[in-house]
Amino acid sequence: MIRLITIDNPRLGQAFIDYMALKRIEIAMMPEAEGQFCLWLLKDDDLYETEAELKLFLQNPGDTKYSAASWATDSRHKPSFHYRSPGVLQLLQAKAGHMTLGVMGLCVVIFILQSLGLQQTIFDLFHFPASQSQTWEIWRWVTPAFLHFSILHIIFNLLWWWFLGGDIEKRLGAWKLATLLVLSSAGSGIVQYWVDGPGFGGLSGVVYALVGFLWIVGWKKPELELSIQKPLLGFMLVWLVIGFIQPFMPIANSAHVAGLLIGAGLGFYESRRLAD
Repeated sequence: MIRLITIDNPRLGQAFIDYMALKRIEIAMMPEAEGQFCLWLLKDDDLYETEAELKLFLQNPGDTKYSAASWATDSRHKPSFHYRSPGVLQLLQAKAGHMTLGVMGLCVVIFILQSLGLQQTIFDLFHFPASQSQTWEIWRWVTPAFLHFSILHIIFNLLWWWFLGGDIEKRLGAWKLATLLVLSSAGSGIVQYWVDGPGFGGLSGVVYALVGFLWIVGWKKPELELSIQKPLLGFMLVWLVIGFIQPFMPIANSAHVAGLLIGAGLGFYESRRLAD
């Protein structure tokens, strides 16, 4: 399943869907934020033909062949074709690649093991380096990101990781996302350890790095079509402030700020690299 394009006119989008239906190519339309609608190609094998037709459609969406296709699919001679909505697994795979989904799966497995009574064992194995000898246990600079301590904690982080990280992997590749993960996990972990010690975990520092990265790349290189929507950016920044002033939950605020700055710095670097 492949994301094709985002549009703000669902009637035109439906006309294109109906036209492609006559060619036995399945496309689904799903709502997104702010009155936007996304077209999804359900079968990857149809990508070449669909991209060619989509280019023609965008050049002249008012062509009568599209409205005629809508009439055809609504008539008694409607082809033996059935629209189907994408399932949850298809949506997960459509927006995210192997790197994004692999990290999600690893976090879930670790959380299940923690829930089965191995929380202290897992934490002792994966927490941030807390001694000179542990400094050389290289995995510890990244693995705190995979530790989560409640169901809300892991759901919140994995949804943001999927939503933001998936776009980066799809556009820039798994290696770029892996680099962001490693650098932001280690960098935000260093700051959080310096402030509060090794008793922290979760992907939130990495998530804020993705926010910072998409913020800067979307601003500096809009042609990449990689950005974070302003309402979502506003929500994450407000949540960052709330983390400092709320007295109820232990939140790794230092990791969040460090992650945001690291991601923004990497966003500037990536924007300049692509401009050269």
